Amino acid sequence: MTPLNTRKLALALMAVIGVSAFSGHMVLQAEEPKAPNPADVDAIRKAGGNVMPLAQNDARLDVTLNLAGQQAGDDQLKHVAQLPQVVWLNLAGTKITDKGLEQIAGLTTLEKLHLERTEVTDAALPHLSKLEHLKYLNLYGTKVTDAGLAQLKELKNLTQLYVWQTAVTDAGIADLKAALPKLVVIGAAVPFTPPPAEEKKPEEKK
Repeated sequence: MTPLNTRKLALALMAVIGVSAFSGHMVLQAEEPKAPNPADVDAIRKAGGNVMPLAQNDARLDVTLNLAGQQAGDDQLKHVAQLPQVVWLNLAGTKITDKGLEQIAGLTTLEKLHLERTEVTDAALPHLSKLEHLKYLNLYGTKVTDAGLAQLKELKNLTQLYVWQTAVTDAGIADLKAALPKLVVIGAAVPFTPPPAEEKKPEEKK
């Protein structure tokens, strides 16, 4: 191959892999992160929520609606769904519904999701099946059962799951852990044992 053809091939390869020649060096062209739409951010903040960068040098987003509590619900989720690069999402204690969670099915960058103390049921969990990067899921105090847990088997990166005060059983947890060997389940099902009745003190004889 002639030197000219070699140079043409090198330039073509640089175009394909997204690099440029500068002063004889290969320089990676960093992709600028997409900025969130101010209207979506404003709608979330007006409801009492917050949207902020994950860190000073990390433009990915940490979104919380739990600060708004019962004021926040499905109406705010449609704005969350429009945000780019959401990594953490806290919906604890809000009025979100199973149907509402369908709106966040496209947040494929999501790694951490709080759903504790909501009215979420098994019907919500299929909406999470495409969140391939999800590592942490909190279902504490929801109405999820074993049937719902079975919908999480495709979340191959899930390593932490909280199930306190749900209707899941040890059998359901074992079935899920068989599919996800790296998963740690916190709050495994323990049958409720009422405290022993307090013994009455014998009455003193007068």
